[in-house]
Amino acid sequence: MSIIALGLSHATAPLEVREQAGIGADRMPQAIQTLRNCPGVNEAAILFTCNRTDLYCDLSGGSEGDPAPLPMLWFDRFLGIDHRRLERHLYVHLEDDAVRHVMRVASGLDSMVLGEPQILGQLKRAWTMARCEGALGTVLDRLFQRSFAVAKRIRSDTAIGKHPVSVAYAAVSLARRIFEKPEDRTALLIGAGETIELCARHLAAQGIGRTLIANRTFERARRLAADIGAHPIPFDAIRHRLADADIVITSTASPEPILKADAISKALRIRRRRPMFIADLAIPPDVEHAAERLADIYLYRVDDLSNVIEKGKQERIAAAHEAQGVIERQVGEFMAWKRGLCADSTVVQVREAACEIQKEVLKKALSRLHAGEPAEKSLEYLAHTLTRKFLHRPSVGLRSAAADDRPGVLEAATTIFGLDPRRVDPSPSTSEIDIDEAEKAPDSSKTASGS
Repeated sequence: MSIIALGLSHATAPLEVREQAGIGADRMPQAIQTLRNCPGVNEAAILFTCNRTDLYCDLSGGSEGDPAPLPMLWFDRFLGIDHRRLERHLYVHLEDDAVRHVMRVASGLDSMVLGEPQILGQLKRAWTMARCEGALGTVLDRLFQRSFAVAKRIRSDTAIGKHPVSVAYAAVSLARRIFEKPEDRTALLIGAGETIELCARHLAAQGIGRTLIANRTFERARRLAADIGAHPIPFDAIRHRLADADIVITSTASPEPILKADAISKALRIRRRRPMFIADLAIPPDVEHAAERLADIYLYRVDDLSNVIEKGKQERIAAAHEAQGVIERQVGEFMAWKRGLCADSTVVQVREAACEIQKEVLKKALSRLHAGEPAEKSLEYLAHTLTRKFLHRPSVGLRSAAADDRPGVLEAATTIFGLDPRRVDPSPSTSEIDIDEAEKAPDSSKTASGS
């Protein structure tokens, strides 16, 4: 069996290429089944986000040569794209590199925003979908669950997610420092673009009590509000609702300030001088410069947040190095577990053979006991015959290995049977010959049973 992870991401492919490899949620079941049905694919899962399309496979029975072309057929069969057109954008990871890649993805170390937590939820949905489609088996299921545990450990044991690395996150983080109980606070978000959407989601994650969203196009504000459980308000109602807001975050494309100093001052009087946090994330600014002279407000602009963001990036890079050490240890443990699977079929056969010997010898011992042989004699027969039959084939195999000059087999036996290598004598022993001869001897139970 070979684990393979291949795909393309923001690091290897431009947006237009990533869009070509996109998969709608309604097509994901078909996409998984198409991948599962590619030659040699035993288990399969697909992760699709706006920044990556990853295929994770376990190839049954191993593969000769380069296994990558096998799951690459998915691009031809499902997307209708000649995979050779994508080759320069694709990355291919095998075995321990594939395991490492999945764990890095789960932990946010391979994300556009280092350490971002959303990818873990997306990977869990990919795992759930693959399980629902019956495309997962022992190997990939174990890999996903181990990766989830690794991501959780990294997030709790390192500072990978504790420092802001985006303007939106920095703004919300600063607001959180000022207002310790977000559940008692109201936020007013002005705009409806990507930055405001990120701010809204970060605030929701912090447990903000209430969020108002205003935008010049009310329908856009309504759609965003419905998506995150907020309340849309008309754009011209901002001046009337400003006093309700403990936190104001604005990011519009207005060429002129939309929050005048007089309006903010009036809102502060209505609030009885209770402080207000304002993050102006717009360029040109949405907040009039005269507002900087007002008391009882914490006003931050994009330039003020740059230092916070840069410090956050450096902190996350340092945490990423620590996280990578955790992943390396987990990769080693997972690969050791996977290698152990190769012995399972052999162990099963050994146990089955031992059980057959046990049944055969027990039947004969009981026959002797029922024929009137003393219990002590029957037990002695049982112990002696079981030992003789269990050791017969290994003894023959070891002598054959010695005769054929295969010392590796003898060394393996020493390890398997837990022998003292200092006591191993290459010369044949009388006891070994006796065991072999005893296997050929007639069964004395016939005499004991009178047959």
